[in-house]
Amino acid sequence: MEMALLSSDGFMFLLRWLHLFFGVMWIGLLYYFNFVQGSFFAETDPATKSNAIQKLVPRALWWFRWAAMFTMLSGLTYLASKGHRDGFEIFLTSWGVAILTGSALGLFMWANVWFVIWPNQKIVIASATQAAAGGKALPEAAAAGARAGVASRTNTMFSIPMLFFMGAASHLPMAVNPNANLWILVGVFAVIFGLLEANALKGKTGPMTTIQGVISCGFGLAGLLYVLVEVLTK
Repeated sequence: MEMALLSSDGFMFLLRWLHLFFGVMWIGLLYYFNFVQGSFFAETDPATKSNAIQKLVPRALWWFRWAAMFTMLSGLTYLASKGHRDGFEIFLTSWGVAILTGSALGLFMWANVWFVIWPNQKIVIASATQAAAGGKALPEAAAAGARAGVASRTNTMFSIPMLFFMGAASHLPMAVNPNANLWILVGVFAVIFGLLEANALKGKTGPMTTIQGVISCGFGLAGLLYVLVEVLTK
């Protein structure tokens, strides 16, 4: 008896399924941190906040960062397998342009989780733990928390166009000219992503300070990137 999951298509399906599973976990926690936890911390009393930072936040961050890791690994494995099976020219199609745009945003988000948010949040957690034990809070904790916050807001903004292009790959075919110079699109996107990431590393939240602001920025970025794809791939 043949089993669908043991075929080449079944393997690709399993990769997509795992990518979706880990991705839902990752983005769900990202939205929890930005839309729920931040507002709660701003309103609760210091003792409750300290207790949550010591006991709740580390658990949430563990699932958060490993969900990001496995989302990235399953996604890259899927793309490599897709290119190997169907030919790497597929990345020059509408599907390829959309999926690679979403993947690029996802990779920036993964890097922010592991190399910005998590290292800085470790400082915040250590500071709260030390203060609760009767010691002094770490002087660098405030700056570390602020930097993690900017990176987290940036990831929230990135997530909106990322999800748009991931969905567009299969559900919004675009008329990509195979003779178009896609390196122009790559260059323009590199500048945009680079500037936004530079702000995540060194800047401030700006219009992303509020929930409404970060959502608006995300939808605005999605619209801008979509228009650029339509214009620069003709």
